Amino acid sequence: AYDILHAHDWQAAMAPAYLRWAPGPGTPAKSVVTVHNIAFQGRYGADIFAELGLPDAAFALDGVEYYGGVGYLKAGLEAADAITTVSPTYAAEIRRGEFGMGLEGLINTHAARVTGIVNGIDPAVWNPATDTALSARYTARTIARRRVNKRAVEAMFGLDTDDGPIFTVISRLTWQKGMDVLVGVLDDLVAMGGRLALLGSGDTALELAFSAAVARHPGRIGVRIGYDEPASHLLQGGADAILIPSRFEPCGLTQLYGLAYGCVPVVARTGGLSDTVIDANEAGIAAGVATGIQHDGVSPEAVSHAIARTIALYATPDRWAVLQRNGMRADFSWAESGRRYAQLYARLMEPS
Repeated sequence: AYDILHAHDWQAAMAPAYLRWAPGPGTPAKSVVTVHNIAFQGRYGADIFAELGLPDAAFALDGVEYYGGVGYLKAGLEAADAITTVSPTYAAEIRRGEFGMGLEGLINTHAARVTGIVNGIDPAVWNPATDTALSARYTARTIARRRVNKRAVEAMFGLDTDDGPIFTVISRLTWQKGMDVLVGVLDDLVAMGGRLALLGSGDTALELAFSAAVARHPGRIGVRIGYDEPASHLLQGGADAILIPSRFEPCGLTQLYGLAYGCVPVVARTGGLSDTVIDANEAGIAAGVATGIQHDGVSPEAVSHAIARTIALYATPDRWAVLQRNGMRADFSWAESGRRYAQLYARLMEPS
């Protein structure tokens, strides 16, 4: 027997529905559903209901029925004893129409069950002190050694060697990730003295647009279409800042890798990006807690301004080093996230 069933996303979300509407003998286990991205809902026609083996009563507004069909994620959210998402801000965002993707009403109805817990990263895989993909390994105390990795990034991406900042993008090239806006401000980035090393793939039109920027700005922009795990580690360990202008981002991991590697995140203020990056405004700098740059909204003006802020901070090495060290010393390991889940499980097991 088990005490708690924890389902992730729509593919597993029907499991709590069985516990609720077709329980076996004995006391049914408690259930948790984690939503990684509420846009993916697992919606099917009504004819599939007969194959599920659930009682007819389950095909109801507060059951598995969803707009006349069957909604797997919706069923799990109705049935679960607890709902988690992958950041506190995303937990709040999905209560609004622009982020809830049609399920915001249900989320609001069950708001007391909803918790946001940020994902963790594995320090055995993402650790600049031990990472064999880097040309030079380093810690927060030996951060100057990142220069060796920066030279390696320049060589890999065909970039000029100079003292200006290298921005990186490690991303799917899609609308959600704000890549359509970023590609439109690359001329600004270069004009301000920045360089860009991009690793990613996605929409063909965006792949072509980023590749065209290389032709316009040889030595200033380098692009590799596709994904290469060692290259992604080298970029985090050698680029100065990572651009993440997502329109929505339930949690995000690349900014956590950036923090761990002293690659300063420049992020849109949404979802997990908002929860994990502390903006380097005057208050954040004065308090000594800033770890990156945030911008409101995903417009050419907002992204360009964030790039300008980043370049200005980079030009003050003492402040820049504080941002890097703060990020590297933050704890975004699974140990912290695991404690949050353990607390949730303990609450579920308390006698009602």
